[in-house]
Amino acid sequence: MFERLFSPIKINNCEIENRLAVTAMVAGMCNPDGTASDQYIAYHEAKAKGGWGLIITEDYAVNEHAMNIPGTAGLWDDAQIASHKKLTDTIHKYNSKIFCQIWHAGKQATHWTNNGVQPMAPSAIPCPVNRELPRELSIPEIEQIVKDFGQTARRVKEAGFDGIEIHAGHGYLIAEFLSPYINKRTDKYGGNFVNRVRFLKEIMEEIRRNVGDDYPVTVRYSAIEEAAGGRTMEESRPLAMLLEQWGADALHISASVYGNHINGIISSMYTPRAWLVNYAEEVKKLVNIPVFTVNRIADPFVAESILAAGKADIIGMGRESLAEPEFPNKAKRGDVENIRKCVGCMQECYGGLLRGRFISCLVNPTVGRELDVDLSPVSNPKKVMVIGGGIAGMEAARAAATRGHEVVLYEKQEFLGGQFKAAAYPPCKGDFSVYTGWLIKQLEDLKVEIHLNTEVTENLVKEISPDKVILASGGTSLTPPIKGIDNPNVVTAEEILLGKVQPADQILVAGGGEVGLETAAHLATEERDVTVVEMKHEFGEELIAPLLRNKIFEIMDEYRAVRIADTKILEFMEDGALVENAEKGQYKIPAQQIVLALGYKPVNNLEESLRSICDDLVVIGGAVKTSNAAVASCEGFFAGMNA
Repeated sequence: MFERLFSPIKINNCEIENRLAVTAMVAGMCNPDGTASDQYIAYHEAKAKGGWGLIITEDYAVNEHAMNIPGTAGLWDDAQIASHKKLTDTIHKYNSKIFCQIWHAGKQATHWTNNGVQPMAPSAIPCPVNRELPRELSIPEIEQIVKDFGQTARRVKEAGFDGIEIHAGHGYLIAEFLSPYINKRTDKYGGNFVNRVRFLKEIMEEIRRNVGDDYPVTVRYSAIEEAAGGRTMEESRPLAMLLEQWGADALHISASVYGNHINGIISSMYTPRAWLVNYAEEVKKLVNIPVFTVNRIADPFVAESILAAGKADIIGMGRESLAEPEFPNKAKRGDVENIRKCVGCMQECYGGLLRGRFISCLVNPTVGRELDVDLSPVSNPKKVMVIGGGIAGMEAARAAATRGHEVVLYEKQEFLGGQFKAAAYPPCKGDFSVYTGWLIKQLEDLKVEIHLNTEVTENLVKEISPDKVILASGGTSLTPPIKGIDNPNVVTAEEILLGKVQPADQILVAGGGEVGLETAAHLATEERDVTVVEMKHEFGEELIAPLLRNKIFEIMDEYRAVRIADTKILEFMEDGALVENAEKGQYKIPAQQIVLALGYKPVNNLEESLRSICDDLVVIGGAVKTSNAAVASCEGFFAGMNA
C-alpha cells in the first residue's frame, strides 16, 4: 500500500530500512548529569519496536552550560558514554537506526537550567520565551564551543550511534549565528552571510576531524524563522548548497524560532498540516543528498504522496510518534484505521516540559511511563464495570479489556466521548474527534459491552455484580447562583457546540477560560455577534501556552468577537446581562442568548452508595476533580490496566 514509504534509503554509509523517522523532541527523562536513564531508554525502545527506520534523539548538550530543559541528555564528558551506549545497544536489537542530535541552546536557556551560568549568544538579545538576558560570546569562547561540538561528536560515535544531526535551527545557538535577527556582531562571525555561516562551517569541519568522512553527519535548520528580521528562503537556499559542499550527508528542513507569535516549532492544532513540505521541496531541487520534511504529518497516505511527488526523501514525525509508536508497523500491514493520531493539543508534549516534568501525550498516556506499563493477559480475568463513557472511562475499558478482563461500560448519554466530543467542534480542533473515534473502534474490536442512554443506579450495580467498578462519571457545567441563570435563553457551551440549541444572532459568553474562548470563536466563525465576559484579568489562564491563546484571539479578532475582562456578571436577563467593573460601574450588555462557560464540577453522587456494595471501587478523572483530558486519559488507562 505504501511502497515508497517502506523502501530503504542510505545516508552516507548507513542504510535505513524505511523512510519514516522519529524527529528529535526534548523528553526531559535523562538523569541530572546528562546520562541516559532506564526510562529514557524505554521511551526510545518503544519506537524501535514500532518499526521506525530512523530515530533521532533529542538535543544532546555539547557542554555543561548548553542546556535549557531539566533532564536533558549530554555527551560532554567521557563518563556519559556508557549509559548512552546502553541506549544504542537497545535500539540495535531491532531494525531501527539511531542518530544523536547535538546542540547548544544559546540564548534560549536560563541560568537555572545550565548549572547557574548566564545564557550566551552571538549578541545580547534575550529569548522572548525565557526572557533572560544573554551575554555576548567572545571569540575564544566561540572557538571553544566549536571544539566542544567536535569532542561531543567523537563521544556520539563511541557510544554506538549510527550518525549525528547538528541542530542549527529553532533559534538555538548555531541558528543565532546564522540569522541577522539576533546576530549583530561586527567581527568575523557577524554581518554578511559568509561571516554568519562561519560558526556552522567550523563546527562541521571539527566534527569531521573527529568522526571521519564515512560517518553520517546531517544538519537540521529552519528554512524560515518567522521572526522579525529572521532568515527566509532567500538565505536558506544558498545555505543548503553550502552545507552539501561542506560535507553534510542529509538536510532536515524545519522552521521557526521560539516565540509566542510564531506558527510553531511545536505545531498545535492551529498549524496547517504538512505546512513545511514545500520548503523541503525547494531545498531538494538544490542538493543531491537526502532531504527530510517534518511538521504535522500524521497520515501514511499523506506521507506516501509527499514521496511520490518528489518533495522529500524522508518523512519526519515527532509528535505523531508519541501518539502512535506503532505507526510504521500498522501502516506497513495496512492497519491504517487503528493508527492513533496526534491531535495537536500540546497539553503533555510541550505542556509536560513547561510544568517541569517529562514529555507525555494526551492520546497515548503510556509515553514517559513505559516502564510502568503491563498489558500482558491476566491469569484470572475479572468482570469490570466502567461507569462513564468519556475519555477516562473509555481508556479504562480499553486497558482492562486488552488485559483480558470482561468489560461492560455504561454511559447515560446517547454517545461516547463525554466533554471531549464537544471539544472537537471549535475552529481547528476537528482532529479531537479522531481520538474519540479511535477509542470507540478499540472498544468495538475488544468486544467491550457498551450500554448508552443508561443511568447507573445502585440496583443496577447489584444486578451486574462486578468484581471491579471504575467510576468515571466525569463532570457537569457549573451553574453558580447568579440571578436569572434559569432563564430559557441561558444555555451551556456544550449545548451550543453539540448543536442541541439554535444559536441566536447576539450572544454573550459568560466565562473567558479555554471553553469560553473556543465557544466564542466557534460562534464568531458562524458570523454571530459575540461578546465574552471574564471576571479575571486574563483570558484563558489554564491554557498551557500563550501560543494557543494568541491563536484563539486571532480567530476572534478576525470575526470581531469582543472580549471584556475584569468584569463581574450580576444578573442574566431576557435581553442581556447586567455586569459590573471598576471602569464603568454597573451597566448592561445586550444579548439575545447567554452561553455559560463557567467551568465544571465533579459528578460523583454514586460514590458513597457504591462504597457499601463494591469491594473494589476506584474513582477517576473528572468524577474526582475537574482537570483536563490528559489527566483523564492517564488515570483511565492505568485504572483499567491495574483492574
